[in-house]
Amino acid sequence: MAAHLVKRCMCLLREAARQAPAMVPVGRLRLARVAHKTLTSSATSSISHFPGSLVELVEKEQAFTPYVENQVDDLIKKAARPEELLELLDGSHHLDNNHAALVLIRLSHLLSEKPEDKALLIQDARFQQLLCLLNSQINSVWHGTLSRLLRSLYALGLPRTSKELQSVEQEIRWRMRKLKYKQLAFLADSCATLSQEQHSQELLTELLMHLERRWTEIEDGRTLVTIMMKVGHLSEPLMNRLEDKCLELVEQFGPDELRKVLVTLAAQSRRSVPLLRAISYHLVQKPFSLTKSVLLDLAYAYGKLGFHQTQVSQRLAADLLSLMPSLTSGEVARCAKSFALLKWLNLPLYEAFAQHVLNRAQDITVPHLCSILLAFARLNFHPDQEDEFFSLVHEKLGSELPGLEPALQVDLVWALCVLQQAREAELQAVLHPEFHIQFLGGKSQKDQNTFQKLLHINATAMLEHPEYSGPLLPASAVAPRPSALDRKVTPLQKELQETLKGLLGSADRGSLEVATQYGWVLDAEVLLDSDGQFLPVRDFVAPHLAQPTGSQPPPAGAKRLAFLRWEFPNFNTRSKDLLGRFVLARRHILAAGFLIVDVPFYEWLELKSEWQKGAYLKDKMRKAVAEELAK
Repeated sequence: MAAHLVKRCMCLLREAARQAPAMVPVGRLRLARVAHKTLTSSATSSISHFPGSLVELVEKEQAFTPYVENQVDDLIKKAARPEELLELLDGSHHLDNNHAALVLIRLSHLLSEKPEDKALLIQDARFQQLLCLLNSQINSVWHGTLSRLLRSLYALGLPRTSKELQSVEQEIRWRMRKLKYKQLAFLADSCATLSQEQHSQELLTELLMHLERRWTEIEDGRTLVTIMMKVGHLSEPLMNRLEDKCLELVEQFGPDELRKVLVTLAAQSRRSVPLLRAISYHLVQKPFSLTKSVLLDLAYAYGKLGFHQTQVSQRLAADLLSLMPSLTSGEVARCAKSFALLKWLNLPLYEAFAQHVLNRAQDITVPHLCSILLAFARLNFHPDQEDEFFSLVHEKLGSELPGLEPALQVDLVWALCVLQQAREAELQAVLHPEFHIQFLGGKSQKDQNTFQKLLHINATAMLEHPEYSGPLLPASAVAPRPSALDRKVTPLQKELQETLKGLLGSADRGSLEVATQYGWVLDAEVLLDSDGQFLPVRDFVAPHLAQPTGSQPPPAGAKRLAFLRWEFPNFNTRSKDLLGRFVLARRHILAAGFLIVDVPFYEWLELKSEWQKGAYLKDKMRKAVAEELAK
């Protein structure tokens, strides 16, 4: 250490003497200036071409270097061709300890968009000479340069057997405890994005371990947000630590940092409720001026994570409504989808979406129109200018529908069914045997969801379009699948079933969990005679079942009742209006000849005793029958 300090002082004195005027002695002021220049000059001065904020953070770090920038540094910075850099190895220039590394970094920058030239460069004898020079001086390369050097070697595509690459990786292993946190994060991002080799993944594991242990070293919000975006997804324990640090520093965040944190959480589907609450608090309490891009990203993140905060949603809707004239069709589609995922129906905003479509009818593309239509269907939104809007939808989809992806075709026709706007030609297009057969034996969750929508479309054709002439799904396809009833039982469902069992008394007086051929499952079904007495439901013909159970027609005056429970997720946020999917279910059950006994969660939660629950269901049944008689 002492020898190193003496050597550094000698370098400073020589530089001061060289720069001082001949007739003026080297004074204390002059020496101080040279020392300041030396201590703040950076060996990482060349600008990295790699994208991402971690590059900027590493480059802005002031790195200590034992020399003052000289002519070689200037030549490296100004080089515009790889040949200019390789000419520095001809022996006419004195290359210092860091120069070989800086040349490689600059080469990587110049060849970033020329992958075909990288293979030729690796075969060049001068490049191999440069690697040998680097290998001989690797322990003298300074930390900031070393971190960017590894990324450059990965980008240049050095083979995994390269001893120079392995030497750099080993040098990083030895220095990990000395590297700054930003440099560790930069290296981890380099290993993850630019190299998939086994030895690089081992180095990545070590880097992540150090990042997890040293997370308390993060001091500023910008560094925290950048590291969370770039390397947080690589390690679950690290991401947990970074979320804790976010809670600690969130008061320092501006709107851009808050946006980046939310988008990062959304990209990883991490619904960190404490952090989301903290961010929402600051978005509401602080007078941030939110730009259009920030508003769109916030809406996307909240929608993707399904996290609703009323005041935040109101502000986003109000700010976006004021910006509607400047929004493109793609931004409108993205915004509509985000609020639909959030289940937040802001009527003025959605009316503005519909008006945007009408105003730009000639320019709006089919994919954007599809996103808007699906958002409307999810929230069961019917615009004021409904006829004009759906005339445009049918006109746009008329020729384009057959060319869309099959699953998207089903989604669009299903959305039109929800909004009661499906036409016979559109129903026939997706119910044709040559089309729907591709979904009959689907095992993936996506195929099963698509087939479930086909069942709903088939039910719409049967129950709501009496003029429909076919085709329809075959009887074997509409038979309920085992998965239709194989779902987790909710507390409301369990309590309702127990109450119904006590109310019915005997199992033959009603059926629980009835899977219909329409793709919907009834919580319970009962059959009442004209006097309101229970009949043995299984003895009578049931046209709503795919497989008939009884042979007798129901007696005159008999009424079928279907019990439908509505859970909290079935409604629009902060509303007692059902989502479009469940409005469609209710319409189908009514059209199938049932009287409906609705059991919404907000009414059921007020019932405390078993007697109250039984009385509630009896009263609901009497009201359903009375309303039918009143018609």
